Amino acid sequence: MESRRSALEGWTPEQLALGRAWAATWRDAGPRLEAIRRQELRALDAFAAIALLCGAADYQLPPRAPAPTSGLLEQQRLFMRLRPL
Repeated sequence: MESRRSALEGWTPEQLALGRAWAATWRDAGPRLEAIRRQELRALDAFAAIALLCGAADYQLPPRAPAPTSGLLEQQRLFMRLRPL
């Protein structure tokens, strides 16, 4: 069975120390970044976010305007025609 070589095998001791320091920095920053993310989510205005994502919407013009009739009204008209007299 062939042994696997480390990807860090060619690194100098200085490079290894810098890599460890970099990893420690991100490990320490993780909880702080998560706290910032949570605070930003709590402060988020959902309506403003939707407006930014979808753009301005005029709900009086198609395709967002309500339909002139309702399916329920059409159903009631059909039932009235089928009703025995």
